Amino acid sequence: MGASELRGWTKPDVGVLFVVSGPSGVGKSTLIKRALATLPGLEFSVSATTRASRRGEREGVDYYFLSPEEFEAKLARGEFLEHATVYDRSYGTLLAPTRAALDEGRSLVLDIDVQGSRQVRATLPEAVHVMIVPPDLGALEARLRERATDPPEVVTRRMSQVAEQVGAVGEFDYVVVNDVLSTAHRAFQGVLLAEMSRVARRASVVDEVARALQARDGAA
Repeated sequence: MGASELRGWTKPDVGVLFVVSGPSGVGKSTLIKRALATLPGLEFSVSATTRASRRGEREGVDYYFLSPEEFEAKLARGEFLEHATVYDRSYGTLLAPTRAALDEGRSLVLDIDVQGSRQVRATLPEAVHVMIVPPDLGALEARLRERATDPPEVVTRRMSQVAEQVGAVGEFDYVVVNDVLSTAHRAFQGVLLAEMSRVARRASVVDEVARALQARDGAA
């Protein structure tokens, strides 16, 4: 599916928060990047973090950069949709910017693990959860080793975490098997388009159809 195939397609009145999860190396980033480049009105969710900004990173574009004290204060006030601490650095999704984007009809993609997905489900039950899985675990391990970005012991550790991630697939709304990449792209984008096309999120289209029918009946 290419951008040229979506001419005339418009974003919904109410956006969708897509929570995308799956084990490391399954191809989430590849699927998400293609979808962001193809589908109108789809954006990547900007997270907050306590880590220092890197050269070229922009506030509110790459991350919301917070001090540890600011992060903890926001957490205490219940301002996070989900959060986690990794290697003494905290990350989280702020609830207010997320709701504002959805109210404007902008749909967001949030790439988080199963634990984060559960936090989102508890706070924002209307979010749509998509699990990306490999065709089999052997293929996933081979993929991790072939990309050679991690030493063998890290690959082994990642594989030990796969069961927790993939084992939660029954909690999700959709599952996309990333076997043949072109097929996975179509399946993933099909899910996003279908959810953004729900009648409940397209009140303006429904109203427009009703007005057109009334006008036709009045002219008859």
